[in-house]
Amino acid sequence: MTLSKKNIALLGSTGSIGRSSIEVIEALADRCRLVAATSHTNAGLLAQQARRLHIPRVALTNPALVDQLENDLHGTDTEVLAGPEQLEAFACDPDIDILIVAVVGAAALPAVLAAARAGKTIAIANKEALVVAGSLVMPLAKKHNATILPVDSEHSAILQAMHAGEPDEVEKIIITCSGGPFRDTPGKQLAHVSLQDALDHPTWSMGPKITIDSASLMNKALEIIEARWLFDLDADRIEVLIHPESIIHSLVEFRDGSVIAQLSEPDMKLPIQYALTYPQRLPGPAKRLNMQQLGRLTFLPPDTERFPALALGFDVARRDGTAGAVFNAANEAAVDAFRAEKIPFTGIAELVGDCLRKHEWIENPDLQQLLDADSWARQQIAAHVNATSQHART
Repeated sequence: MTLSKKNIALLGSTGSIGRSSIEVIEALADRCRLVAATSHTNAGLLAQQARRLHIPRVALTNPALVDQLENDLHGTDTEVLAGPEQLEAFACDPDIDILIVAVVGAAALPAVLAAARAGKTIAIANKEALVVAGSLVMPLAKKHNATILPVDSEHSAILQAMHAGEPDEVEKIIITCSGGPFRDTPGKQLAHVSLQDALDHPTWSMGPKITIDSASLMNKALEIIEARWLFDLDADRIEVLIHPESIIHSLVEFRDGSVIAQLSEPDMKLPIQYALTYPQRLPGPAKRLNMQQLGRLTFLPPDTERFPALALGFDVARRDGTAGAVFNAANEAAVDAFRAEKIPFTGIAELVGDCLRKHEWIENPDLQQLLDADSWARQQIAAHVNATSQHART
């Protein structure tokens, strides 16, 4: 039987997840066709991708750079578009079967909502859309028969392990993490670590924002909230374990006591491919695991005193409402401040926690209230950073 190719739109094709997605799409050329791709500022790489894969449409969400992209693609059949609205336009295009969301941050939210409303298959690598608006995205997807499939390794592992039983047989899920570059750093030293230290991840190669989130374990806090929505689980049924080897990506414990784990090399191409071929498994470009060379697999409880982000994540997962929007926006703004060397590394979690304490929580928000909460949190962080900078100058 000949299967028709799936048309894919890739939002964020020039980032680390986007580049891995293109490798998978090329390996699945008999099943997948990349028909639209976007980048925010990397016009050069987007043009290279468009030429190599003959992508019919590409878009830069930063319109100021579109002239460069048009020049780079002069003489090709690729249509060049510009503006952030193109994310949403691709998401609801009737010719698109699968939307890969590899855009970092809350900017992807309108596109995710549009794709859910259009009943698309959404392969989501963007944690923030569910963290901010899981209460809107998941009911909308259910109403319109959209399928949301996780691309990140931890949630893909949970999805795979859950096939060992029925949803109502799940006792809890266990999300693993490497512990990041500061896994063994004494708490007193964390305030003095450098930006370069935070960007030196021991296992994964990722973009700067995600790498810093991994260093603070903020990424794990985001994953707790995301898992709460993806798998419809209370926060009390979610655990986190430090697993330095990054071979077991997550585990699911069933009510009979069985624990099912998903193991693989730390290679994002595997969860990307699983989302594109779900529920089938096909040969692909991901690295293969050599069980004979594994050696010891280590598991440790996380230190929530040194890494307070985890406790914040569990708190947000219990509260829902606007808490996720505040948490995500405050973290994005605080990470930007750390990258600009305006706050210490420990200041990220401190500022996020302060925002959550000050926020006037709304239990059942609409989209505008979520966006307002996002904006409020960013303003709070900016005000704190500006006040601290002025104090330092006087």
